[in-house]
Amino acid sequence: MYLHSAHTPLWQRSIPLMPFVLWGSGMVVMKGPLAAASPMFIATMRLLPAGILVLVAMWVAQQWLGFEKRSLVPRGWTAWLWVIAFGLIDGSLFEGLLVEGLQETEAGLGSVLIDTQPIAVAMMAAVFYRERLGWLGWLAMLAGVCGITTIGLSPEWGSEGLVWTDVTVSTGTILMLLAALSMAIATVMMRQICKHVDPIVATGWHMVIGSVPLIVRSAATESHQWDLLAPAGWLAVVYIAAFTSALAYALFFYSASRENLTQLSSLTFLTPVFALVLGGIFLHEQLTVVQWWGAILTLGSVYCIHQRDELMERLQAWGEPIRQVEAIRQVEAIAIEESELVREPVEVGR
Repeated sequence: MYLHSAHTPLWQRSIPLMPFVLWGSGMVVMKGPLAAASPMFIATMRLLPAGILVLVAMWVAQQWLGFEKRSLVPRGWTAWLWVIAFGLIDGSLFEGLLVEGLQETEAGLGSVLIDTQPIAVAMMAAVFYRERLGWLGWLAMLAGVCGITTIGLSPEWGSEGLVWTDVTVSTGTILMLLAALSMAIATVMMRQICKHVDPIVATGWHMVIGSVPLIVRSAATESHQWDLLAPAGWLAVVYIAAFTSALAYALFFYSASRENLTQLSSLTFLTPVFALVLGGIFLHEQLTVVQWWGAILTLGSVYCIHQRDELMERLQAWGEPIRQVEAIRQVEAIAIEESELVREPVEVGR
């Protein structure tokens, strides 16, 4: 992975991280439009303009910037079937479930639920691609879940210790978990999709295809979808389409086609951290002490997941002297037992 190579340029090593920075900024920018526009309209605007922008950018890069020329249209039925399935799962299902779930849950809880997808990715990657986390990786994954839970649910210190917000299993909770699962499935699919079509081309087309069911549903069930959007809200929609969708998805699925899926997906834990930092800078939101500890725990978990092989080697190196001492003690114990046997008098039979 880029993050592991010391010889890879810094800009390349930052590629897997950039989508999560952009998604964190999107959580801050989307607060206005989500309140002023209809849910399916926002979901559509996160996909359709972004997909067109990705494909146009690919064409411009090939025609004018000297990039390697690749087909901008999937070739063959197999490629199209993969892209259509990708669009329905990650486009229609994920975006639709996400905006519907956000209407039924608080922002903090919604962030926690959607950021549980690394666990599903790790399980599926272990089954389909034989990626292994090991005990240290799973422990770090659990720590990451605890970290984002602390950030999202914002517990406070009370007279009896930490006081947590009451959480009930509602329709919104189920929708957000299903959204996380659909994103996880799409992430695992990308490694197979890129065998038939360029990952960035697939990203553009899956956004266009995934937006179609959302457009149909918005037209059938919503009215006055954007009447309350102010000019600042439209600027936020443009930012969401161009950066948190087009650029972020292109970078994410490009990385998913090349990187360790479990490690890449674990960076999802950083999204609420970036959202908290950017919210503090631009919206002057204040973090509690407990939330800061949650952010530190989250950062530590991501570090452990990405560096788990090196950390395991260090743990084994630290444990080697102990094992050597134990081995010496066992040899000494055996030697003592043998010497005692030699010293025992041997009875001569009569």
